[in-house]
Amino acid sequence: MKAATDPRAARGAAAEALAARFLQAQGLTVIGRNLRWKDGELDLVCEHGDTLVFVEVRMRGNDRYGGAAASVGAAKQARVIRAAQHWLAAQGRRMQARPARFDVIAMRTLDAQGIEWIRDAFGL
Repeated sequence: MKAATDPRAARGAAAEALAARFLQAQGLTVIGRNLRWKDGELDLVCEHGDTLVFVEVRMRGNDRYGGAAASVGAAKQARVIRAAQHWLAAQGRRMQARPARFDVIAMRTLDAQGIEWIRDAFGL
């Protein structure tokens, strides 16, 4: 785990906090943050009505390599899906029976105006 004084880690934590506030303003309830397993991690776990929403938060300062949304490639998606499976297994049947989706919050700066919310960005 990166030290709290690492500027990149601090920027990532700030991006996740901004994304959480943004999603709450859109009516979602954040029920988990920064959940880690050996083979994956979840930035945010939310509820949107009856639906569980696993959110990957990405911030890229420029679009040189396709930007923040494009950085969630197949390998990253697989790690997020594995982490969601770990989380669901720990929650029990009540959570496992609920519909779920994977969203991406992409941003270039720590500014709520620049947030791109991609609902159902990828799936199993």
